[in-house]
This record gives sequence, C-alpha cells and structure tokens, in this order.
Amino acid sequence: MSGSAFRFGAERSYPLPHAGPGAQFTESLVTSVAALLVAYGYPRLDTSADRAALESALAAFLYNPLESHR
Repeated sequence: MSGSAFRFGAERSYPLPHAGPGAQFTESLVTSVAALLVAYGYPRLDTSADRAALESALAAFLYNPLESHR
C-alpha cells in the first residue's frame, strides 16, 4: 500500500474541529515546517509572501474554516 493510499470509511483527524489556530500554532511551527521542506530538497522560503502562503496552507490543513461552523 502506498503512503498516499486512503482507506475509505476511515475517520480523519484533520482538520481540527475549531475555527482557528490555537496556542500550538506558532511562528516556530511555520519555521520548522519550512526547514523540513528545505531538508527534503524544496526551495527556501526567502520572501514574506512565501512564509505567509505556507502559514495559510498549514492553517487550512489543520483547522476548519469559520464558514463550516454556520
């Protein structure tokens, strides 16, 4: 089974069931993920726009958007 295989019917853990970043979502988390990407051969995040995009992508993966709580 490949690492990208999805088991149908399996309950997902993410996104988390609240509206936004908690205390564990810090600049340090974004920095750590950026460093991990570089370690895997991806380009460095040299601009603030790239860092902001990474932060938005992490938040989108980790947390339910506000619209889903209406």
